[in-house]
Amino acid sequence: MRFSVYQVSRKGGRDKNEDRMGYCYTRDSGLFALADGMGGHPQGEVASQLALQTLAALFQRDARPSLAEPLRFLHEAIIAGHHQLLRYATEQGLMDTPRTTIVACVLQGNTAYWAHCGDSRLYLVRGDKLVTRTRDHSYTELQETLARVVPMADRVNRNVLFTCLGSPGKPVIDTAGPLVVYPGDRLMLCSDGLWGTVDDTVITEVLARNPISDAVPELVERALRAGGEGSDNVTVLAVEWEAAEDLDSADGVSTMSLGDEVFASTIQASLGTGSAGDELDDAEIERSIREINEAIERSSSKRR
Repeated sequence: MRFSVYQVSRKGGRDKNEDRMGYCYTRDSGLFALADGMGGHPQGEVASQLALQTLAALFQRDARPSLAEPLRFLHEAIIAGHHQLLRYATEQGLMDTPRTTIVACVLQGNTAYWAHCGDSRLYLVRGDKLVTRTRDHSYTELQETLARVVPMADRVNRNVLFTCLGSPGKPVIDTAGPLVVYPGDRLMLCSDGLWGTVDDTVITEVLARNPISDAVPELVERALRAGGEGSDNVTVLAVEWEAAEDLDSADGVSTMSLGDEVFASTIQASLGTGSAGDELDDAEIERSIREINEAIERSSSKRR
């Protein structure tokens, strides 16, 4: 595989940054993910970090060096992250469960697969066109969809979600793919801090006319300016597929020479560094890693 990747996360006007992002890859498969810890519930930054750690750990286990069933992997790995949050809340004796949205994409061969829960989004831009984007699990997005069929009256707060990871009920997870990707295609994952203040037309235009190393910072700055002093956290991760001209840059990645068992991950490498926001407590990190490893062992024993 050949791709370039660029990512930025800014705290905005919030007390802390509860967004997390990162990517993992083997020779033949790449996983890109972003999670937005939800305010109004405890430890949103732990929720988003734990969800991504779970994805990364399961990707490392299953991508040898490619995933047999990418859509099934995405669905099961996100559900595993959900159960990790429930288990964490129980073990910590929390009155409420940490919660997070999530969006994740697998690039493998010349195809893309993705899944999401909540209102963190994926955009796919080809040339100057928006090919597709995810649809939020929010009452507003649901209303807008239904309004095309049945007239709707009052609008609701766009921030009200009907599903997320860590909620009491089973989360709703939408999956898509396989979709063929072409050289120059750009996929962008983002939190609602971006799309809440920058509309899809502008997002598409900026992604289309700039290298992702310029487009991502520009979009983030636009969102922060539009959000003002109370701006939400803004987190963006963008990938350009087969960006051969960018592979000599710091953002370029080629997996051609990797061995079957080689695995790289910025998700694991970022533990405790605060690279996507505030630093997590070391004890929390060690505990979450131990829980993930135990969950993987249980899952593996069930398969035998």
